[in-house]
Amino acid sequence: MDEQAVMRERLRRMEAVTDVALSRLGVPAMLDALLDRARVLLGTDTAVILLLDPHARQLVATAAKGLEAEVRQGVRIPVGQGFAGRVAQSRRPVVVTDVTPANVINPILLETGVRSLLGVPIFAAGEVVGVLHVGTFTPRRFGADDIALLQLVADRAGVAGHIRSAKAEQQAALSLQRSLLPPQLPELPGLSMAARYLPGHEFGVGGDWYDVFPLPSGWTGLVIGDVSGHGLASAVVMGRIRSALRAYALVSDDPAEVLSLLDRKVHHFEAGSLTTALYTMISPDRSVVRLSSAGHLPPVLAVPGRDTVLMDAPVNAPLGVGHPPRRCTTEVALPPRSLLLGYTDGLVERRDRIIDVGLKALVSAVQADDPHTVCSLVMSEVAQNPATDDIAVMAVRRETAG
Repeated sequence: MDEQAVMRERLRRMEAVTDVALSRLGVPAMLDALLDRARVLLGTDTAVILLLDPHARQLVATAAKGLEAEVRQGVRIPVGQGFAGRVAQSRRPVVVTDVTPANVINPILLETGVRSLLGVPIFAAGEVVGVLHVGTFTPRRFGADDIALLQLVADRAGVAGHIRSAKAEQQAALSLQRSLLPPQLPELPGLSMAARYLPGHEFGVGGDWYDVFPLPSGWTGLVIGDVSGHGLASAVVMGRIRSALRAYALVSDDPAEVLSLLDRKVHHFEAGSLTTALYTMISPDRSVVRLSSAGHLPPVLAVPGRDTVLMDAPVNAPLGVGHPPRRCTTEVALPPRSLLLGYTDGLVERRDRIIDVGLKALVSAVQADDPHTVCSLVMSEVAQNPATDDIAVMAVRRETAG
């Protein structure tokens, strides 16, 4: 190829990622378009954008082509660790010719067979706000031209201003979410646990929540719930209900009584809101579970050596509906190594099918395994991609024989 042809090809590539039409797209569409163009121009199989959560110092998978599981599972990479973490910390491009467990920490890269990677930082106002990386399923040696083109794609995202505005929206949502959801689940003797939360709209928050707390009696309280609607208003109501439930949990060791007290509060102070909640208590010796449901879907119980099932427990009326109903508590045994999984309806409900289909898929996906593994598997195999409703999932496993 002569010099003029080389120049024309470079100009074509630059125009492909500086197309003014990109500026007119919304944030998700713009990110998708950039990733599609990056894959075509660089001849790669995968392309991923991770944005920085500065409070947690973690990169959050936000958009992906070829590695969509990263977004579905809410992958987070600490700055300085793994491939993307090194890109963010060094503020420079990083090339990995041969992907191995020694140079990446994200298991999805290994499981999908990515062999070579090229990553560059995304800058906004001189600060690293994310990482863009591409990969191939066959060995590849990325050269200087590949690095320059990928950096141009990353710079295009930053210059357009979309990344900065999306980052600001995301950080505002994350700040609110951090104040309403546990920053980390407590470490409690005899129990291991994990949780996931996925908003069902663009970088937003909603009314889904989960909570875990030890009680003075030695019992452990677990809550998963859903306030109807989306956005800030639902999140604010959710925060008030979460705080009230914690207070009532100190009054009674009967889940039904706690939800009855909460129902009175919702009727009086949150009139017009529809809330479902599942309140579960685990005994001090971890052998017994008490639970009561206010319109919430039944939890999944996985016991080693048995079929995984939806727990057989009455579902009483949601909070804030009609006259305060009579609520009931169900008590069941929790054998050693058993796992209990609670979830919100966004995980299993779809507009184009009956809910039983989603519940069957969920039961099939849950095993008495490590809670983190179970949550990742459930989000990967059962959650809709992209999510159209908020999703909260919480898994708790009994680790001791009491």
